[in-house]
Amino acid sequence: MSFIEEMKKRASTSLKTIVLPEATDIRVLQATEKICKEGFAKVVLLGNEEEILKIANENSIDIGNTQIINPLTYEKKDEYINAFYELRKEKGMTYDKAKEMLEDSVYFGMMMVKKEHADGLVSGAAHSTADTLRPALQILKTAPNTKLVSAFFLMVVPNCEHGENGTFVFSDCGLNPNPTAEELSEIAISSANSFTQLTRKEPKVAMLSFSTYGSAKSESTEKVVNATSLVKQKMPELLVDGELQLDAAIIPEVAESKAKGSCIEGKANTLIFPNLDAGNIGYKLVQRLANAEAYGPLCQGISKPVNDLSRGCSSDDIVGVVAITCVQAQIK
Repeated sequence: MSFIEEMKKRASTSLKTIVLPEATDIRVLQATEKICKEGFAKVVLLGNEEEILKIANENSIDIGNTQIINPLTYEKKDEYINAFYELRKEKGMTYDKAKEMLEDSVYFGMMMVKKEHADGLVSGAAHSTADTLRPALQILKTAPNTKLVSAFFLMVVPNCEHGENGTFVFSDCGLNPNPTAEELSEIAISSANSFTQLTRKEPKVAMLSFSTYGSAKSESTEKVVNATSLVKQKMPELLVDGELQLDAAIIPEVAESKAKGSCIEGKANTLIFPNLDAGNIGYKLVQRLANAEAYGPLCQGISKPVNDLSRGCSSDDIVGVVAITCVQAQIK
């Protein structure tokens, strides 16, 4: 069974309601059709019902009896406006501004999740990462005991013996441009927890660099060395090592040569990149050159499940992220 099929199976055991605020995007409607047929989630589409149905009909997309909510006419609209105003008034929010902002489907969807009228939200097919995460942080805020929100990709590489049978977490690939050593340590811990939650396997974390065990020295490599030390202090039971070059992290024979005695033994399944440049380039290389499935950017550290999409996503990518969001909601 593939990773995403496993996610769908787990999602089916306790159906969750996921908001899709980009309902006029054909890919979102195609994904909704597939989710309806497979029955592993309840979907709520946001927008004008007449417009959404027109697009679906014109493109021969059957969304069945999927619930469609118009943020401009929804019966709980005033309740949401008041709640948003109360939430943000100390930051200068006015009632009129709250009303205006909740006309935006992403903000409105976040309020649905905040009020527990939905279990999670998936956006990003037609919005930037910032336009998805800003409302999440303003409305849902960070999870308890979380110091940093970060974003990871769940990578599934076909015919791959590395990682967890080709399954990896790549982090941070979508949010923090140049994390400090402290921030990198928090990203590593969150990513290890995300790997465990989604795969039910033990994380083996590699703190990546262009250097292995001091083979080169720079400000960047020292940051990774310090971050590794912090992770070990904060979570001593975690299998984590660094600084490691990619080959020493995932190929046992190379690890035996370059990183002899490494606790992860060249079997890393959770890869922590030193900055956003490396992470974003890395996941896209693997996705395009290895024909890997790339699900994300998935968010960690927000109090409720909210996940971003690449604007280049396919309808199948959206289906996969919705399944993952359902599983995260079950865990929450």
